[in-house]
Amino acid sequence: MPTLIRFLITLAILAGLGYAGMLALVAFVDPHPREMSQAIPAARLNK
Repeated sequence: MPTLIRFLITLAILAGLGYAGMLALVAFVDPHPREMSQAIPAARLNK
């Protein structure tokens, strides 16, 4: 039984670290939108 509890605690700690990492990304990373353009061949436009 102690190994099961140790395993569950390890999984809970890993899940907490993953959740903390996602929160850190949301809080500290600011995406900068930019304009995007892509050339489309004329053959695809004139079907």
